[in-house]
Amino acid sequence: MLNIILSLVLLLTTTLSFASENKMSDTQNKVKLTTSLGEIIIQLNSEKAPISSENFIKYVKEGFYNGTIFHRIIPGFMAQGGGFDTDFNQKSVHAAIQNEADNGLKNSRGTLAMARTGDPHSATAQFFINYKDNSFLDYSAPNSQGWGYAVFAKVIEGMDVVDAMADVATANRGGHQDVPKENIVIEKAEMVD
Repeated sequence: MLNIILSLVLLLTTTLSFASENKMSDTQNKVKLTTSLGEIIIQLNSEKAPISSENFIKYVKEGFYNGTIFHRIIPGFMAQGGGFDTDFNQKSVHAAIQNEADNGLKNSRGTLAMARTGDPHSATAQFFINYKDNSFLDYSAPNSQGWGYAVFAKVIEGMDVVDAMADVATANRGGHQDVPKENIVIEKAEMVD
């Protein structure tokens, strides 16, 4: 009987620890993305991802994301945006930021992470929203294979809008794969209370 009780306590502790892993504080900044498919509200985690959050806020306040598209959508994986305008021109960006993937936040369903190239510290403005738990994108070691992708925010409203993006037909465009045939536009990105 004691073994069963100890097992239940361990299971509960593990579950609570996992649940709090990606928990965002209610005092964190929120951003509303008004898209051509509806509104998405995200909550930033400035405590665990201060560099990525500050970087994202800078782009939001500059109006950078207004008129950009979600240019790569892979159902069951992720939706990527924040780099191309509606004519599929890549926008000019600020300097790359330090990768914060070692912050303990996981690439779980509904989280936002910074997109990057093969260089772990190459993220600028592009981000992606995870459609499912993508643990293989999480940090595992401080080397090129293990750095992972830095989670910095979570969708708190409008995940149905993100899911609807996965229903849009995609094709190749401008040397890129998985591009929606019909633009999914971020009409406006703004800070909200």
